[in-house]
Amino acid sequence: MVMISRRQQEEGSPDKPDRAGGLHRPFETRRVELTVTPGESPKRLDLFLANRDPALSRSALQRLIEEGRIRLNDRPVKPSQKIKPGDRIILEIPRPAPLALKPEPIPLTVLEEDDWLLVIDKPAGLVVHPAPGHWSGTLVNALLHHFARPEGALSSIGGKERPGLVHRLDKETSGVMVIAKTDQVHQALAAQFKLHTITRVYEAIVWGAMKKAEGLIELAIGRDTRERKKFSARTARPKPSATVYRVLERFGTLATRVALLPKTGRTHQLRVHLTSIHHPILGDPTYGGRKVRVLEQIEIPRVMLHAKTLGFRHPGTGEYREFSSAIPEDMEQVATALRDMTSEKSSKLS
Repeated sequence: MVMISRRQQEEGSPDKPDRAGGLHRPFETRRVELTVTPGESPKRLDLFLANRDPALSRSALQRLIEEGRIRLNDRPVKPSQKIKPGDRIILEIPRPAPLALKPEPIPLTVLEEDDWLLVIDKPAGLVVHPAPGHWSGTLVNALLHHFARPEGALSSIGGKERPGLVHRLDKETSGVMVIAKTDQVHQALAAQFKLHTITRVYEAIVWGAMKKAEGLIELAIGRDTRERKKFSARTARPKPSATVYRVLERFGTLATRVALLPKTGRTHQLRVHLTSIHHPILGDPTYGGRKVRVLEQIEIPRVMLHAKTLGFRHPGTGEYREFSSAIPEDMEQVATALRDMTSEKSSKLS
């Protein structure tokens, strides 16, 4: 789905009194104009826009329509109205005021820190940045506490909600992350990620016995057209992605421990790629369903994925640096349980 025109502008809005008699803070509006291209099949307006801009849910779009912030060919619309090629859609999307983030004394495992950057070992369960449902208790809150003067100690490129964040790990993924202290360092690291010159090695425990000792998974993925919280090959915007895998240990027919080397950095790439070859990561019901939550009698506490190694050219010294993190205890416990169960089954067969 491709649009032939897109224009954005930002507008100010005056203060308005709230119900308590106070004032709302001024907010900005993002204005977007879209033209439906030839060949686009007729579909509901809210569904069409939800697939076009994943940041907006269908309920949010329906609310904007009710408020008169979305117009079709300069006319008010209903969510169920069908679009057709040549239609002109205008959206006025209010931008929320920046969050007032507070420092929180959340412990950080620091692998290295210098004048340019901070390298940490992120624990599983820690959300990286504030988002709906997680406005506090995040890595960003911990970083603001870690630095005495956060406004001068972290890069600002990611905005007030994501200071210093060059990349991210999912909530349940543990492992190595690098944080930029200046905009210059942020840009240098981001360029390396974009060029895929960063060394990244993950470890995972996946469902079932992988037949090949190693392999390459190449699958273009993007946000799923039916389930907006998932990514898959069923997408309107496929992006090339590739992952190299290597078997480290087999647990009979139950599971396999693998090393993963992503050649690209798409959202949920490793999880989607492993599912595509019928070996979803244990503890990941989003892509693996119920079967990966409990393996026979072994309960899987979370997604069994760990960012073990991160290597890059240091922006300050020019030297190549590599940082590694030991496999966390919960993954080791699952591996041990699988090992014991596999050994017990082998003994019974012998």
